Amino acid sequence: MTGYQIHTAETAAEAAKEPLEVLESAFGFVPAGAGLMANSPALINTFFSAFGHFRRCGTFGPDERQVLLLSNAVANRSEWAVAFHTLESLQDGVEPAVVEAIRQGKVPANERMAALSAFTRSLIEKRGHVDDAEVQAFKAAGFAEEQVFEVITAVAISAMTNYTANLAWPPLEDAVVPHAWKTGYSAGA
Repeated sequence: MTGYQIHTAETAAEAAKEPLEVLESAFGFVPAGAGLMANSPALINTFFSAFGHFRRCGTFGPDERQVLLLSNAVANRSEWAVAFHTLESLQDGVEPAVVEAIRQGKVPANERMAALSAFTRSLIEKRGHVDDAEVQAFKAAGFAEEQVFEVITAVAISAMTNYTANLAWPPLEDAVVPHAWKTGYSAGA
């Protein structure tokens, strides 16, 4: 841990309080990644706005959103985010076998989730330079053209939390501890 403060709604600057209050209400605690992002009101508010649009305006279901976010966390080797999104994935109905495959850096057996996970990982690994065959494979799994761009939204959201957690190494929250993950766990790392 680098010594950055993990803020709560009580300790954050006024401009960063609202997102933390909403997150605390939703989870019962302020996730450490968000508490760290609150060191920059610009970062926490950008994240909060982008994530809100991703949830409200996006077309992915809760389980698909979590597959995206968990796949991104593994691709970014963010131990805190993998643990957090493992918990969230299981709570949002992602099959445990799908969660475990993603945590191991493998392709899930569920074809739709496999296509979603593979496409988001490829976007990260290739810095957006995916080829047309990858886009077509994603769409062949039943995803729409606009969802190609929604995956980019998830990658951007994940970059904010994953990079923050990678920089500051926050401790895992009690609810997340059972889902701890180490970078070497991933076959893809």
